[in-house]
Amino acid sequence: MAWLLVIVAGILETGFAVCLKLSHGFTRLWPTIAFACFALSSFGLLTLALKKLDVGPAYAVWTGIGAAGTAIYGMVFLGDLVSTLKLVSISFVIVGVIGLQLSGSAH
Repeated sequence: MAWLLVIVAGILETGFAVCLKLSHGFTRLWPTIAFACFALSSFGLLTLALKKLDVGPAYAVWTGIGAAGTAIYGMVFLGDLVSTLKLVSISFVIVGVIGLQLSGSAH
C-alpha cells in the first residue's frame, strides 16, 4: 500500500509541475489553484508513505515518476522538443529508479 501511495504521489508531482508552468508565475488563477492542490496532495501522500518506506528509494521513485512524467507530458502536450537523447535520458531515470527499488528495502 505504501508503494501505491508513492506512485500516486509521483503522478501528482507531474500534475503540479505542469500546473506550475501553466500558471505563468502564479499569474493565472486556476492553474495556480491546481498547482497548490496537486502539490499538497503529492507531498501529503509521500509523507504517509515514508512512515513505512526507506526514504532513499521512496524519494527516488517519487521524483523519477515526476521527472519522467513531466518530460513526457511536455513533449506530448506542450510542444517540448523530442530528441533521442531526451528519450534515452528518461529511460535512464526509469531504470535508475527501478534499480534502487530492486536494491532492497528493510520494509
